[in-house]
Amino acid sequence: MKKLVLTFALVITTIQMHAQEFQGMAVYESKTSTSDFKNRMQGNRDITPEMQKNMEERMKKMFEKTFILNFDKSASIYKEEEKLDAPGQEGGGMRMMSSMMGGGGTFYKNVKSKTYTVDKEFMGKEFLIKDSLPDLKWKMESETRVIGGYNCFKATAVRPVSKTDFRNFRPKNQDKPETVKTEDKDKKTSFMSEIEMPKEVTVTAWYTPEIPLNQGPENYWGLPGLILEVNDGKTTILCSKVVMNVKDKAQIKEATNGKVVSQKEYDDIVVKKMEEMREMREKNRGNGGGMPMRIGG
Repeated sequence: MKKLVLTFALVITTIQMHAQEFQGMAVYESKTSTSDFKNRMQGNRDITPEMQKNMEERMKKMFEKTFILNFDKSASIYKEEEKLDAPGQEGGGMRMMSSMMGGGGTFYKNVKSKTYTVDKEFMGKEFLIKDSLPDLKWKMESETRVIGGYNCFKATAVRPVSKTDFRNFRPKNQDKPETVKTEDKDKKTSFMSEIEMPKEVTVTAWYTPEIPLNQGPENYWGLPGLILEVNDGKTTILCSKVVMNVKDKAQIKEATNGKVVSQKEYDDIVVKKMEEMREMREKNRGNGGGMPMRIGG
């Protein structure tokens, strides 16, 4: 009986989608674990309780975000919900960090052409990243659960980690033998050498066939139903609201402003600039250790 009801609901949804110019909207809450940062700050004697509290508030702002996904049968736009910030709270450093934590810009995804376009601002320059959607080899699992009233099925995949997606990075362990530090003291320290980034992560997705669309948040796609939850490394993205056949339709089109680059080209630009900034800080401030990057503007 349950299968019959699910099949009937699926048929009705499909008919409605083809009967008119369909468009839907979904709200996603994204949260990334900050335990690595908190542990690092607690072990740093130079960070006062007041400084730690301030930094944790800034991190919460960067690591907890709300996104809106507007989608039709073949394309979607995924964008961080706009919020009014108090003057002076959103400095250049914060905007840059926010971009590296999944925010900033508009993520356009076309599942027919299997391509995506996202506009990013980095160091005052506009970039337009155009590339192919990741070829996620989904493994269909037998587990099921209900999310927001929708019957969902589990799927998993292994994907490489982008060098500019800092949600999965963590500070390297500084408690290494002194002999290692002595051997490396004359070597030039790059920004990326100060952090650990996994080469790949296992992604767990929950999708619902009751909304038979090959869509999801960010660049997650490729399942026979809208993806309502994603667990990717330290980040969880959970759908909190779905509206089908919205009255006020959004313009689902890709951004056009910015220097066109591939994802790899953009990653290389960001990593190179971060290494230059790291070297400049070491030269000007004599800072050879501490946190791999400063949180804040």
